[in-house]
Amino acid sequence: MNEIADRYRRRADAFERKVVSVRPGQWSNPSPCEKWTARDVVRHIIDMHEAMLRPIGRSLGPAPSVDDDPVAAFRAARADVEAILDDPSLAAREGDTPTGRMTADQHIDQVVSDDLPMHGWDLARATSQDDTMDPADVERAWSAMRAIPADLMERYRTPGAFGPGIEVFGPEVKVEEDASAQDRLLAFIGRDPRWRP
Repeated sequence: MNEIADRYRRRADAFERKVVSVRPGQWSNPSPCEKWTARDVVRHIIDMHEAMLRPIGRSLGPAPSVDDDPVAAFRAARADVEAILDDPSLAAREGDTPTGRMTADQHIDQVVSDDLPMHGWDLARATSQDDTMDPADVERAWSAMRAIPADLMERYRTPGAFGPGIEVFGPEVKVEEDASAQDRLLAFIGRDPRWRP
Protein backbone atom coordinates (compact mmCIF):
# COMPACT_ATOMS: atom_id res chain seq x y z
CA MET A 1 0.00 0.00 0.00
CA ASN A 2 1.13 3.57 -0.49
CA GLU A 3 0.99 6.71 1.62
CA ILE A 4 -2.04 8.19 -0.16
CA ALA A 5 -4.06 4.97 0.15
CA ASP A 6 -3.04 4.55 3.78
CA ARG A 7 -4.02 8.12 4.62
CA TYR A 8 -7.38 7.78 2.88
CA ARG A 9 -8.15 4.49 4.66
CA ARG A 10 -7.27 5.89 8.08
CA ARG A 11 -9.48 8.91 7.53
CA ALA A 12 -12.33 6.90 6.01
CA ASP A 13 -12.20 4.52 8.99
CA ALA A 14 -12.53 7.47 11.38
CA PHE A 15 -15.41 8.96 9.39
CA GLU A 16 -17.18 5.60 9.14
CA ARG A 17 -16.98 5.14 12.92
CA LYS A 18 -18.83 8.45 13.29
CA VAL A 19 -21.47 7.48 10.71
CA VAL A 20 -22.04 4.14 12.45
CA SER A 21 -22.41 5.92 15.81
CA VAL A 22 -25.18 8.30 14.73
CA ARG A 23 -28.40 7.34 16.48
CA PRO A 24 -31.54 7.03 14.28
CA GLY A 25 -33.13 10.19 15.68
CA GLN A 26 -30.01 12.30 15.06
CA TRP A 27 -29.90 12.22 11.27
CA SER A 28 -32.04 15.37 10.99
CA ASN A 29 -29.91 17.30 13.51
CA PRO A 30 -28.48 20.57 12.19
CA SER A 31 -24.74 20.59 11.47
CA PRO A 32 -22.10 23.33 11.60
CA CYS A 33 -22.50 23.57 7.80
CA GLU A 34 -25.37 26.00 7.40
CA LYS A 35 -28.39 24.41 5.65
CA TRP A 36 -27.03 20.88 6.17
CA THR A 37 -28.29 18.21 8.54
CA ALA A 38 -26.13 15.36 9.81
CA ARG A 39 -27.44 13.23 6.93
CA ASP A 40 -26.52 15.97 4.46
CA VAL A 41 -22.92 15.90 5.69
CA VAL A 42 -22.71 12.21 4.78
CA ARG A 43 -24.50 12.89 1.48
CA HIS A 44 -21.89 15.54 0.63
CA ILE A 45 -19.01 13.17 1.39
CA ILE A 46 -20.56 10.52 -0.87
CA ASP A 47 -21.11 13.10 -3.61
CA MET A 48 -17.44 14.04 -3.33
CA HIS A 49 -16.47 10.39 -3.72
CA GLU A 50 -18.46 10.41 -6.97
CA ALA A 51 -16.67 13.59 -8.05
CA MET A 52 -13.30 11.87 -7.60
CA LEU A 53 -14.24 9.18 -10.11
CA ARG A 54 -15.66 11.41 -12.86
CA PRO A 55 -12.34 12.77 -14.23
CA ILE A 56 -11.22 9.22 -15.05
CA GLY A 57 -14.55 8.21 -16.59
CA ARG A 58 -15.90 6.17 -13.70
CA SER A 59 -18.86 6.48 -11.35
CA LEU A 60 -20.06 5.02 -8.08
CA GLY A 61 -21.53 1.55 -8.28
CA PRO A 62 -25.05 0.62 -7.17
CA ALA A 63 -25.63 1.25 -3.46
CA PRO A 64 -28.39 2.09 -0.99
CA SER A 65 -29.26 5.79 -0.86
CA VAL A 66 -28.10 8.02 1.99
CA ASP A 67 -31.76 8.45 2.90
CA ASP A 68 -32.30 4.70 3.24
CA ASP A 69 -28.99 3.60 4.77
CA PRO A 70 -26.23 6.18 5.35
CA VAL A 71 -23.77 3.57 6.65
CA ALA A 72 -24.11 1.25 3.64
CA ALA A 73 -24.08 4.23 1.25
CA PHE A 74 -20.79 5.48 2.67
CA ARG A 75 -19.23 2.02 2.76
CA ALA A 76 -20.09 1.47 -0.90
CA ALA A 77 -18.66 4.85 -1.94
CA ARG A 78 -15.42 4.29 -0.06
CA ALA A 79 -15.07 0.83 -1.61
CA ASP A 80 -15.30 2.41 -5.07
CA VAL A 81 -12.57 4.92 -4.21
CA GLU A 82 -10.39 2.28 -2.57
CA ALA A 83 -10.65 0.21 -5.76
CA ILE A 84 -9.03 3.14 -7.61
CA LEU A 85 -6.30 3.54 -5.00
CA ASP A 86 -5.60 -0.21 -5.03
CA ASP A 87 -5.14 -0.37 -8.81
CA PRO A 88 -1.86 1.32 -9.81
CA SER A 89 -2.99 1.91 -13.39
CA LEU A 90 -6.24 3.59 -12.27
CA ALA A 91 -4.55 5.55 -9.47
CA ALA A 92 -2.06 6.98 -11.97
CA ARG A 93 -4.67 7.84 -14.60
CA GLU A 94 -4.82 11.58 -15.23
CA GLY A 95 -7.98 13.63 -15.51
CA ASP A 96 -9.10 17.26 -15.59
CA THR A 97 -10.22 18.59 -12.22
CA PRO A 98 -11.47 22.04 -11.09
CA THR A 99 -7.91 22.85 -9.94
CA GLY A 100 -6.08 21.43 -12.96
CA ARG A 101 -4.97 18.15 -14.44
CA MET A 102 -3.82 15.52 -11.93
CA THR A 103 -3.73 11.81 -11.29
CA ALA A 104 -6.72 10.09 -9.69
CA ASP A 105 -4.83 9.35 -6.48
CA GLN A 106 -3.62 12.97 -6.17
CA HIS A 107 -7.19 14.19 -6.69
CA ILE A 108 -8.52 11.81 -4.04
CA ASP A 109 -5.74 12.82 -1.62
CA GLN A 110 -6.20 16.56 -2.08
CA VAL A 111 -9.99 16.65 -2.06
CA VAL A 112 -12.09 13.90 -0.52
CA SER A 113 -9.38 12.50 1.74
CA ASP A 114 -8.68 15.99 3.10
CA ASP A 115 -12.43 16.55 3.46
CA LEU A 116 -13.00 13.52 5.67
CA PRO A 117 -11.49 14.90 8.91
CA MET A 118 -13.22 18.28 8.49
CA HIS A 119 -16.62 16.81 7.76
CA GLY A 120 -16.02 14.19 10.43
CA TRP A 121 -15.86 17.12 12.84
CA ASP A 122 -19.14 18.45 11.39
CA LEU A 123 -20.86 15.09 11.82
CA ALA A 124 -19.46 14.56 15.31
CA ARG A 125 -20.47 18.03 16.45
CA ALA A 126 -23.98 17.60 14.98
CA THR A 127 -24.50 14.29 16.77
CA SER A 128 -22.70 14.90 20.10
CA GLN A 129 -19.76 12.58 19.40
CA ASP A 130 -16.07 13.06 20.14
CA ASP A 131 -15.02 15.66 17.57
CA THR A 132 -11.26 15.50 18.17
CA MET A 133 -9.40 15.42 14.86
CA ASP A 134 -6.15 13.50 14.42
CA PRO A 135 -3.36 16.00 15.24
CA ALA A 136 -1.43 14.83 12.16
CA ASP A 137 -4.42 15.73 9.97
CA VAL A 138 -4.75 19.12 11.67
CA GLU A 139 -1.06 19.89 11.14
CA ARG A 140 -1.12 18.75 7.52
CA ALA A 141 -4.28 20.73 6.74
CA TRP A 142 -3.01 23.85 8.51
CA SER A 143 0.24 23.77 6.52
CA ALA A 144 -1.70 23.35 3.29
CA MET A 145 -4.13 26.16 4.11
CA ARG A 146 -1.38 28.62 5.00
CA ALA A 147 0.31 27.88 1.65
CA ILE A 148 -2.75 28.78 -0.45
CA PRO A 149 -2.18 32.08 -2.30
CA ALA A 150 -4.51 34.91 -1.22
CA ASP A 151 -6.23 35.16 -4.62
CA LEU A 152 -7.00 31.44 -4.65
CA MET A 153 -8.20 31.55 -1.03
CA GLU A 154 -10.56 34.35 -2.01
CA ARG A 155 -11.93 32.10 -4.76
CA TYR A 156 -12.34 29.24 -2.26
CA ARG A 157 -14.33 31.59 -0.03
CA THR A 158 -16.59 32.75 -2.89
CA PRO A 159 -19.85 30.73 -3.09
CA GLY A 160 -20.34 29.24 -6.56
CA ALA A 161 -16.76 29.87 -7.74
CA PHE A 162 -16.32 26.15 -8.47
CA GLY A 163 -19.85 25.58 -9.74
CA PRO A 164 -23.48 26.25 -8.81
CA GLY A 165 -24.17 25.60 -5.15
CA ILE A 166 -20.56 24.76 -4.32
CA GLU A 167 -19.11 26.48 -1.27
CA VAL A 168 -15.57 25.45 -0.33
CA PHE A 169 -14.77 27.69 2.66
CA GLY A 170 -16.76 30.28 4.56
CA PRO A 171 -15.47 33.58 5.94
CA GLU A 172 -12.78 33.15 8.58
CA VAL A 173 -14.14 33.04 12.15
CA LYS A 174 -12.34 34.92 14.93
CA VAL A 175 -11.00 32.77 17.76
CA GLU A 176 -8.94 33.48 20.88
CA GLU A 177 -5.16 33.87 20.52
CA ASP A 178 -4.60 30.77 22.64
CA ALA A 179 -7.08 28.63 20.64
CA SER A 180 -6.03 25.06 19.91
CA ALA A 181 -4.54 24.14 16.54
CA GLN A 182 -7.78 22.32 15.67
CA ASP A 183 -9.91 25.36 16.53
CA ARG A 184 -7.62 27.68 14.54
CA LEU A 185 -7.89 25.39 11.52
CA LEU A 186 -11.67 25.15 11.78
CA ALA A 187 -11.98 28.92 12.16
CA PHE A 188 -9.73 29.51 9.15
CA ILE A 189 -11.98 27.46 6.88
CA GLY A 190 -15.11 29.19 8.16
CA ARG A 191 -16.30 26.89 10.95
CA ASP A 192 -17.16 28.23 14.38
CA PRO A 193 -15.35 25.89 16.81
CA ARG A 194 -17.85 26.90 19.52
CA TRP A 195 -20.87 25.81 17.43
CA ARG A 196 -23.35 23.52 19.12
CA PRO A 197 -26.62 22.11 17.73
